Amino acid sequence: MSARRRAAVAAPRIEAPYLERLADGSADDLRPRADLEAMQVSEVRVEHLDLDGAVLTDVRLRDLAAHETDLGGARLTGVGLEGVDLTVVRASRGQWRDVEVTGRLGSMEAYESRWRSVHLVGCKLGFVNLRGAELVDVALTDCVVEELDLADARLSRVRLSGTRVGRLDVRRSEMRDVDLRGATLSEVEGPMDLGGAVVTPEQLEALAPLLAAGIGLRVEP
Repeated sequence: MSARRRAAVAAPRIEAPYLERLADGSADDLRPRADLEAMQVSEVRVEHLDLDGAVLTDVRLRDLAAHETDLGGARLTGVGLEGVDLTVVRASRGQWRDVEVTGRLGSMEAYESRWRSVHLVGCKLGFVNLRGAELVDVALTDCVVEELDLADARLSRVRLSGTRVGRLDVRRSEMRDVDLRGATLSEVEGPMDLGGAVVTPEQLEALAPLLAAGIGLRVEP
């Protein structure tokens, strides 16, 4: 038996939201600084959804469509965002825990947020700004992301599985148990800050020129 063992990558610890026995709500309940608990709201179509500073606990929002969505500073706990179609999402400095999201999100400003036990499944996302965020137990499964900005973020037990990312920015990020093996990465900004992430040999080969440039290494025949 080898004295040295390969350390396993700790998987995200995801808790699915428990959404049973929910009261039926309406679009009128979705307002700034709302305090909603054990409620479901379905089939809402609005131009502007304002939940700034709201507190949502054990809430399901299903088939929700909005051109602009404000979730700045909102606290989501045990929330399911199911089949959403949100063009512009402003969710900076929010706190999300035990949240599951399916659907389409265009641009998403979620910088300086705190996400714990968050699962994005089958989502199509445009520009996602998570700069300076704290991500613990977060998974992206079967997603397509045009641009993912994780600069200055702190990540622990994060996994991308079956997910394609057009541009990934990890400059000055801090990573621990970040599993990128299931991701297709077209472009990486700040590859020297990938310490703490796990990639496949094929991904490493693709990153090699960027890593070499980062340390000033010349490769010549």
